[in-house]
Amino acid sequence: MTQNEDGRHAGQDDQLVRLELTDLGEGLGRLATVVLDSPHNRNALSRRLVTELLDHLAATDEDPEVKVVVIRSAHRVFCSGADLSEAATAPLEEGARAVVELQRRIVAHRKPVVVVLGGPVRAGGTGIVAAADVVVASTEATFALTEVKLGVTPAVISLTVLPRLTDRAAALTALGGEVFDGATAAAYGLVTTVVAPDELDAALDGVVGSLATGAPQGLAETKALLNRDLLARIDAEGERLVALSARLFASDAAREAMTAFFSRRR
Repeated sequence: MTQNEDGRHAGQDDQLVRLELTDLGEGLGRLATVVLDSPHNRNALSRRLVTELLDHLAATDEDPEVKVVVIRSAHRVFCSGADLSEAATAPLEEGARAVVELQRRIVAHRKPVVVVLGGPVRAGGTGIVAAADVVVASTEATFALTEVKLGVTPAVISLTVLPRLTDRAAALTALGGEVFDGATAAAYGLVTTVVAPDELDAALDGVVGSLATGAPQGLAETKALLNRDLLARIDAEGERLVALSARLFASDAAREAMTAFFSRRR
């Protein structure tokens, strides 16, 4: 049986993002699990993946039966960041604007959005984590804002990441670009709960079970109250940061830094 470039067998569903609906129990509605499944590029934020993710978020927002949304990966890596392979073929503003919209869709979603992490999150993927309402991570999850090493800055994801972090944590992680673990992410404010890998599913079930007991109107209005300032920040600063991101990615300095960085990795 032949395989597609992303490792799936021909004839299988070729979606990069899957939506799974589960009954939460009598009177509690449904759990929507949005699964990132693009192993060939470690769930990089390609145009296609972001479009499919946005579509599923819109559908779950409109579905009156959905009470809670979970975003997770089908594989160990949650997200490797921007899909740099598309930079030469797509307008830079287009990709940056899509990531702003993705964060906004999560923040403005009327249902609680939970991210569960069992492994690495890098660069742009951190924006998804920061936009979520609750983040449950295993001790094997790792994080890094690697943009500084590529001659750019975490411009569009700063919309959600910086409000979550303390000022000192933001300076250390963004300027250093080094890897930090789940316990550190929790101390910095990026992650809600960190547990051992074999306790991750149970911890997620506990969070979902608690959220599912909320009345739909109570959940929607409370989330709107909690995220009012964050949503206003996205709307006020989004386009300015899209322009900054596009300018830096198009610069000679960034191209040189990326070439050097990927040469070292190879």
